[in-house]
Amino acid sequence: MPDAPEAAPFTWRTESDTPAPEKLIPVDDALKADDALRLVRKGSFLLYQGDFHNARQLLGAMGRRLPTPRHSGTPLESFRSERRARAIEHETLGRIVVELDADYKLALKRAPDVTVACKQAWGKTTDARTVVPLKTLLGLVGAAEWRKKGLEVPGLTRKLTPHYGVYLPTRTDYIELLRRLGEVKGKTCFDIGTGTGVLALMLLQKGAASVVGTDIDPRAVACAQENAKFFKVEDKFTIEERALYPKGRADLVVCNPPWVPEPPKNRVDRAVFDEGSQMLMGFLDGLPKHLTPGGRGALLISNLAELLGLREQGWLEAEFDRCLLTIAGRFEMTAKHGKAKDKSDPLHAARSKEVTTLYVLQVK
Repeated sequence: MPDAPEAAPFTWRTESDTPAPEKLIPVDDALKADDALRLVRKGSFLLYQGDFHNARQLLGAMGRRLPTPRHSGTPLESFRSERRARAIEHETLGRIVVELDADYKLALKRAPDVTVACKQAWGKTTDARTVVPLKTLLGLVGAAEWRKKGLEVPGLTRKLTPHYGVYLPTRTDYIELLRRLGEVKGKTCFDIGTGTGVLALMLLQKGAASVVGTDIDPRAVACAQENAKFFKVEDKFTIEERALYPKGRADLVVCNPPWVPEPPKNRVDRAVFDEGSQMLMGFLDGLPKHLTPGGRGALLISNLAELLGLREQGWLEAEFDRCLLTIAGRFEMTAKHGKAKDKSDPLHAARSKEVTTLYVLQVK
C-alpha cells in the first residue's frame, strides 16, 4: 500500500448524512475485494490512489460479494429486504473514496476529467482538498453526460436539460397523462415540486398563461430556471425555492409527488421517497385555498405504495374527502418502465401491476 498522506484538512462531499472520515487509509491496485470488504466492515474509509478503471472494478467486485436480499414472502417483506440490502450496499461501497484537488481534478491513472461534473453539482470551490465516495463521483459524471446531451421528452419541442440530484423524467406515463388534462389555454398554473420543470413546460406548450413552479431543493430550482431560459419562457415560468405552495391562487395546480411513503436514505432519494406522505398530504391540505373559484388540481401518482402494502387501499380517496376535494376526472395508465416488465426484478409481482393515475380534483 502507498504511504499515508499528510493529515491535511479536507472537505467531505456526500449525498447522505454519513459523517466525514476521521482517518483515511490509502490503498491502491494491489487491494483485493475481500480485503477491502474486511477493512470497510471495521469502519475504515479507504482512499484509492491507483488506477481509475481498477477502482471501478473493485467497487463491482465488492458489490457482488454483498449478501443478496431475500425476496420470499409478501411484496412488503420483499421491499423491506431490498431496502436493507441497498442501505448496506451504500454504507459499504461508500467507504471507497477518492481525493480531488483545488480544481476538482482526480489524480488517478486513466481518470476522466471530472471537473465540469463537480462544478455543476457543487459549484466553485476554494478548498484545497475534497474527498468524495467514488460511487458518488461516478453518479456526478453520469449526470453530467445527461446534462450535456439532454433528454428527449415526448411532446416537448426541445430537449430537457437535467441536473445532478434532480429526478430524471424518463418515465413517460406522467407526461402522457398530463396531455389528457383538457383545456389549459390562458390558465394560471402552479407546479408543486417542479423538479426539472417538465410539467410546467408541457402546460405552457398547451397554452397556459403562466406557471409558478416551486421546489424545496435548490438544485431543482436551478435546473428548472435553466430549462425556462432554454425554452425561452422565462417571462411565463418563474421558480421559487420553497416547500409546497407559492402565494396566491391559480386556475390549475399540478403535482407529481414522490410516490413511496418511506424515509429517503439520501438527498437524491427525496424525489421518490416521501416519509409519511408528508408532501402528498401537504399538497392536498393546501389545494382548496390555492385554487381560484372553479379551479382544478391535477395529482399524478403511482399506486406502487398500495401494491407494496405501504398504504392501505382507499387511503388516498379518504384523504380527498378529508380535504373536501372531489374527483372530477380520473385517467389511468399501466406502467411502461423497464422494471415493470423485468421478471427478475425482486419487486416484479407489484411492479407488473403498477398503474399511474391522473386525478383531476375540485373543491366540494
